[in-house]
Amino acid sequence: MSWEAWFTLGVVALMVAALARDLVAPVLAVLGADVLLLVTGVIDTEAALSGFANPAPVTVAALYVVARAVEKTGALEPLLLRTLGHRDHGRFALARLLAPVAGASAFLNNTPIVAMLAPQVADWAEKRGRSASAFLMPLSFATILGGTITVIGTSTNLVVSGLLEGAGLAPIGMFEITKIGLPVTILGLFALVLFAPVALPERRTARGRFTDDFREFVFHATVAPGGPLEGRTIEGAGLRQLQGVFLVGITRHGEAIAAPAPSTVLYGGDRLTFAGRVDLVRDLQSMRGLVADGEEHAFDLKRPGNTFFEAVVSGASGLVGKTLKEVEFRSRYHAAVLAIHRAGQRVHAKLGSVPLKEGDTLLLLADEGFARRWRDRNDFLLVSHLGGNPRPTSRQAIIVGLVTLAVVVLAGMGVVSILHAALLGVFALLATGVLTLGEARSAVDLDVIVVIAAAFGIGAAIERSGLAALIGDGIVRGFSGWGPIGVLLAVTLATIALTEVITNNAAAVLIFPIALAAAGELAVDPRPFAMAVAVAASASFLTPIGYQTNTMVYGPGGYRFGDYARLGAPLTAIVVATILLVVPLAWPFSGG
Repeated sequence: MSWEAWFTLGVVALMVAALARDLVAPVLAVLGADVLLLVTGVIDTEAALSGFANPAPVTVAALYVVARAVEKTGALEPLLLRTLGHRDHGRFALARLLAPVAGASAFLNNTPIVAMLAPQVADWAEKRGRSASAFLMPLSFATILGGTITVIGTSTNLVVSGLLEGAGLAPIGMFEITKIGLPVTILGLFALVLFAPVALPERRTARGRFTDDFREFVFHATVAPGGPLEGRTIEGAGLRQLQGVFLVGITRHGEAIAAPAPSTVLYGGDRLTFAGRVDLVRDLQSMRGLVADGEEHAFDLKRPGNTFFEAVVSGASGLVGKTLKEVEFRSRYHAAVLAIHRAGQRVHAKLGSVPLKEGDTLLLLADEGFARRWRDRNDFLLVSHLGGNPRPTSRQAIIVGLVTLAVVVLAGMGVVSILHAALLGVFALLATGVLTLGEARSAVDLDVIVVIAAAFGIGAAIERSGLAALIGDGIVRGFSGWGPIGVLLAVTLATIALTEVITNNAAAVLIFPIALAAAGELAVDPRPFAMAVAVAASASFLTPIGYQTNTMVYGPGGYRFGDYARLGAPLTAIVVATILLVVPLAWPFSGG
């Protein structure tokens, strides 16, 4: 084993550890590993930058823009929510939701699908006396399954297609992967409808707890005209550093001021809204210059001036590991956090001193523009109104639908490549005014694109250093008694295990050269192994952190960490079994 192979193994191990333990952002871990392998001479410049010249990252970026147009215009919301109907029919209602969701995810990025539908599905469920936990995790899993149906269904499929092309093999056709993706999706949806009502316990969701608990810690008071507080700023009046209580809003002449700044001047007649511990809130009643409001417990999520949001902290956010006080949350976001929910429970500590974690759900008060400002940023995976009505569908939704259909048809029929079809779609959306240039730029998650591109260099290092051949030979020796099927099983399980602790794209890139090396040792066609890697890398059902949509519904669904394995374990077993049964038939090891 050469020093290059040992060094590559060490770099990859450090990268995986950093990703698994969230020591640094994924883009820093993967790009840093790529740069380290370059400067030490394990790979040359061409190999290190090969991903940036590959069609896969650009195609993923273009499809992000198309998905953003769908989200902006609300093109899918009426169609998919209409399938739920007006009544709760148990498993039938679940099936009516999941089937079209999976179908939509075959052609669109699944993250905006979940972002669009999760709040509306939660409202639908709770209005019918059901916990949203019965629907949100299946919603996420259905989008993951649907993404395996076509090559554009998920970025992982495009990454594997790009890796095949880089290895001198034919890329994955638009519907080539359907031969395995469709059976996986059909069986997976059947399992979700069958097992979800049994495996998922009824959980109180974050928004449900918030609506119930708000009456326990809200207090309204009015600034007395001519009193000692009139004309003073919030900070000067001593209302900024209250222990266990904070000022969340002011209503002045019918207009709401959400999350007012410390420098805001108080006027007589201002109606102040405080939140905090009940005993401390009541102490405010004795403060000179404040008159207790007779409607102490009045609260309405839909009342004008009360604009409440649910926001899920992203793993790529600068909020992770820091407290609200450290990031000066109110000043930075112009919003006041009323509650933090983590792993299905409300955090009862002083909010300003709680270090935030990925997947934390923040219930906050802000102005109407909060969602518009932060929905496309990396700070939050999900931003949704509480108690609001669905957005009206834009008239431009028809244009978006036609553009998306054209992308699929042109690429599916081979008229143009997938990359060219996606770029034409982006140009059409910009030319018709559906999206502005700024909206298109903000739609692209550059961190994801850089991770994909940089990961190609790491894959090249694994192959060129001889590490892939060594590991591939070890896999073949260990599973040679079962023949190619045994090796296919080993590759599939390794991919699934890796995708639960690091990003799915990184998992696919790391396993791909090993899978090809194993195929070479067996002297069989590498294509079935590549297809198995593509599907297995997306099969992240066991934890809330393995896949972005799982994290998005973690807090809003009120789930505990172990809830994912309850439903995800049988689903994972079905995916593995289907791969072993279908892949050798669809892509024979002999290459026929």
